[in-house]
Amino acid sequence: MARMNPAGPKGTWASLLLPIGEDDAIDFARLADGIAALIATGVDGIYSNGTAGEFYAQTEAEFDAIQGLLAAACQRAGMAFVIGACHSDPVVQMARIRRAAALSPLAIQVILPDWWPVTNGEARAFIERASDAAGPVPLVLYNPPHAKRVLGPADLAEVTRATGVVAAKLTLQGTDFYAEARRHLSHLGVFVPGHHLATGRAEGVAAGAFSNIACLNPLGAMAWQEMMDIDITAGLALETRIRAFISGHILPYAERGFSNAALDKLLARIGGWADIGTRLRAPYASIPDDDALALRPVAMAMIPEIMAS
Repeated sequence: MARMNPAGPKGTWASLLLPIGEDDAIDFARLADGIAALIATGVDGIYSNGTAGEFYAQTEAEFDAIQGLLAAACQRAGMAFVIGACHSDPVVQMARIRRAAALSPLAIQVILPDWWPVTNGEARAFIERASDAAGPVPLVLYNPPHAKRVLGPADLAEVTRATGVVAAKLTLQGTDFYAEARRHLSHLGVFVPGHHLATGRAEGVAAGAFSNIACLNPLGAMAWQEMMDIDITAGLALETRIRAFISGHILPYAERGFSNAALDKLLARIGGWADIGTRLRAPYASIPDDDALALRPVAMAMIPEIMAS
């Protein structure tokens, strides 16, 4: 199937995860080590301040320090990076967008205002303002399943067409999602959940993933992507086992009330590729470290192609 191929970010992108100390402070030394580890894996890019980056629990000074650290390291290494300027307050978010643009990322990730569900008109007005604030830097719209307003493909097209948005990180809605995406979203790079990347590519829709599988093991996520390039059938077969691991051993923590950020840090601790830890900033609950260590051999048995890379 022919693939949608708009301009903008593509491939497997890894999330910048915040190491949090017992005093609830960000450990910037460990954060720098984590950035270096991701750069060394050769992922297609690194993005900051998504859900897993705990953007909702940072001061503005911390936000600036995180983005400055990421930008400097990636620019030295020639690594593509996207800055998440996300904030539930649109006024704060606009200020973050302006400061992020000054660091010259490949794109800036934004969310829709999140205290009250926006209409399509309100969403478009926000995106147009965000585009103006970003200047020449394009936008990625992050519209996760827990957003106050989750946009289907038709609504997403209405609010993003002819704006600065070049890509969107989306939830998969309904059995006709891919058909609707092909119908409405040819102007956007569609980023699917990481554990659905092979299906998204086979459907001709996915430009890539801001990837939870890269949280588990960025080298393994890149190896899986290379497998898809050579043999999509093999990539789909591995996806079946990846999704079985996620549904059987990771999603039960969500059913117990743990946040998506907790799940992503759990994955990173299972993978063990950097010293991230499972601790979240208060008041959000963290998954015990022992749980991650117990799941490591399970992952090795179920998806050795990801874990062994």
